[in-house]
Amino acid sequence: MAYAIKKGSDYFQSELYAGDGTSPRDVLQNGNFSPDLVWIKDRTNGSTSHWLFDTVRGSAGGALGVLFSDTTDAEYTSGTGIGGNATAFTGTGVTTTAGSSTNDNLNKSSANYVGWKWKGGESTVENTDGTITSQVSANPTAGFSVVTWTGNGATSTIGHGLGVAPKFIITKIRNVADGWYCYHADIGNTKFIRLDSTGASTTSTIFGNTSPTSTVFTFELGVYNAVAYCFAEVEGYSKIGSYTGNASADGPFVYTGFRPAFVLIKATNVSGVSWVIHDTSRRTYNYHGEELYPNSSGSAANASTERLDILSNGFKLRTTANSLNGSYNYIYMAFAETPMKFANAR
Repeated sequence: MAYAIKKGSDYFQSELYAGDGTSPRDVLQNGNFSPDLVWIKDRTNGSTSHWLFDTVRGSAGGALGVLFSDTTDAEYTSGTGIGGNATAFTGTGVTTTAGSSTNDNLNKSSANYVGWKWKGGESTVENTDGTITSQVSANPTAGFSVVTWTGNGATSTIGHGLGVAPKFIITKIRNVADGWYCYHADIGNTKFIRLDSTGASTTSTIFGNTSPTSTVFTFELGVYNAVAYCFAEVEGYSKIGSYTGNASADGPFVYTGFRPAFVLIKATNVSGVSWVIHDTSRRTYNYHGEELYPNSSGSAANASTERLDILSNGFKLRTTANSLNGSYNYIYMAFAETPMKFANAR
């Protein structure tokens, strides 16, 4: 089988770095692409948010616009009061700066960090496919785009630039405090699930009760500035799907067609259960037990009772924990380290 993407790390990469307290400092300097979305989390210290930057929102006031996946906060464009920031994208990552000598959430001395980064388009372009003009950095090869727009108070369609329908969309209002509303194809267009919450999926018309098309998605939340991260499946590189847990230590096997480098999972029909991220940069062998939670500022949890195995063609649940394998329905998104043809289990 010929894959459009033979090496997942050309489009997605998970990378670790150790904080050293210097400012400024370039971080996430491994890899061979300039990212359009960077997501960083302090693994060591609790009460430190997940920091998200993208090239379409860009910078203002000398700092990149930052959003926190575990809060409803509006976008920040200054390091004041938030413990440092990033000032620019580099060829492989971002340049960080400290808010003060003792309050640096991106490069604190003795802290350990993980960063996840995705490659978008070569540039940001104006997209007029929808009823609202959007600004888009799209990479159809990798099934990923960053989209910004300003709502007009009506239910609107927004161009995403992928050429195929996205199966997972993460949205955030930027200029007022509000939640992170997510569309997932296996939940359907009549519901959303929030990235900043442990809640179950909720019936709503926020996505217009209309499935995304190859050109647009529907959104109906006010007159605000917004951003969306849109993901479509690419065979051998990304998989967006669902599974049903069996509440057994011998849990279901989820086929992806590649060895995952990153897996994001959420139970959809039960409240009080966190989103979970596993990646192969933090754990290079099976089982995978170190978890991070997009809805929580907590440090990494090395949970021996909440674990999965990363295999050459998917992942296998090895727990009865509700976060991964209770008697519930789950959605997931995974990105490849290597297509199955070239992969080995760990």
